[in-house]
Amino acid sequence: MHPSLNKAILIALLIASPWLLVQVYIFVAAQDEIISSMQTCPEGSTNCAHLGGNENYRMDSSPIILDRSIDDVRIEILDYILEYDCKLLDEESTDSTYFVHFVEHTPFWQFPDDVLVSIEVIDENTVEIELHSQSRVGLGDLGVNPERLERIYDQIVE
Repeated sequence: MHPSLNKAILIALLIASPWLLVQVYIFVAAQDEIISSMQTCPEGSTNCAHLGGNENYRMDSSPIILDRSIDDVRIEILDYILEYDCKLLDEESTDSTYFVHFVEHTPFWQFPDDVLVSIEVIDENTVEIELHSQSRVGLGDLGVNPERLERIYDQIVE
């Protein structure tokens, strides 16, 4: 191999090494675990956001009771999961409730974040929603989890 090609490959690997090390760490430390019930954010957490269930955390107060059917909201959630290439880990549905747990990865670093959505029927065309997003690794999320919940909320209410 030509010396300049060797040097270019070495420089590329050196530049990519922090990203590669993070990916190895994520693969080892942040394995998928199914969550089958709504969670709350730990007190003082900077890597979690929650809307609804009398527990708004790092979120502006937004209406959690919507004039939508459970089927309409469920379709919007599933569309979101497809649009953002999320990994579905758990989904439970009855006539009056819907719960889903999926994983969305942050761009570039690919940190996995667990997202939980709960929908409960109040009447035929009214539901109550609860949203939760939490990073698996790290002490903070740079605002990614609240932004994600706002994006999901906006998709549901539009």
